[in-house]
Amino acid sequence: MELIDANNSLSDLKTSRAMSKKLSETRMFQDYEKAFSEASGLPLAIRPIQSFQIAMQGKRNQNPFCALMAKSSKSCVACLEIQSKLEEEARLEPKSLSCFAGLCDTMVPIRVGERIIAFLQTGQVLLENPNDAAFSEITKKLLKWSMESDLKKFEEAYFQSKVLTPEQYQGFVRMLETFAAHLALVGNSIAVSETKVEPDSVRKARSYIEENYDRPISLKEAAGVVNTSVRYFCKVFKNYTGITFVDYLTRLRIEKSKSLLLNPHRRISEVAFEVGFESLTQFNRSFKKYAGMTPTKYREQSG
Repeated sequence: MELIDANNSLSDLKTSRAMSKKLSETRMFQDYEKAFSEASGLPLAIRPIQSFQIAMQGKRNQNPFCALMAKSSKSCVACLEIQSKLEEEARLEPKSLSCFAGLCDTMVPIRVGERIIAFLQTGQVLLENPNDAAFSEITKKLLKWSMESDLKKFEEAYFQSKVLTPEQYQGFVRMLETFAAHLALVGNSIAVSETKVEPDSVRKARSYIEENYDRPISLKEAAGVVNTSVRYFCKVFKNYTGITFVDYLTRLRIEKSKSLLLNPHRRISEVAFEVGFESLTQFNRSFKKYAGMTPTKYREQSG
């Protein structure tokens, strides 16, 4: 699957759709989506390349104005045109665009090497307070689309839109950049497992880590669970997951900690120990390495 262009094959598009579905079904994404939506008040979706679907339709915190727009074929086409343009501009880094109603959408590429496998999409947000003058301009477009019978519904929905400052919104986008990097690793692992049959030892080890991440787990212990030598276990585990045992365990702990950090009443040290870190220093260092910011900063941006 190459970068998005007019020459994308049908096989590439099918691969992206299949990968998007599998990533959306992972526990990691579902936990993160819930935490992100609760913290930001915004919807979050994984979008395949060159999709002709409204990615955030039916999602948690979907904008009510956008939900109404999606019911009209003409307005739906307008939304898809914006999303298609946004996808083209988000090949190398996150990009944001606003629709005719001033609602901002953002796509963050999920990349494996030089390839884009999907996008994280969020938005449907106003970056300034709605007002009558703005809706007056929106009304002109709605009348052009012969939607005058629903103007009152559209007005009520528009003024219910989520509003964030540009600084707040960019903070959430930066969080998604970090998460996209984690999803890329998961995507790579899925791709590898589909080209190679994952050994029972790796499957069993991953299950063991998931069940015991909140306490100290040594490499020797994990190898013992699957009855292999440490050396052989390290080789096979990295071959089929794309990362080392230590990285896998640490990334899992960091992702688990993010939802806990959203509770302002939980001390950061308490969160650190709850997800299996043996010291606050170790937790702070690891969190910054994998999340791109300190736990304190993450909590401030998510508050």
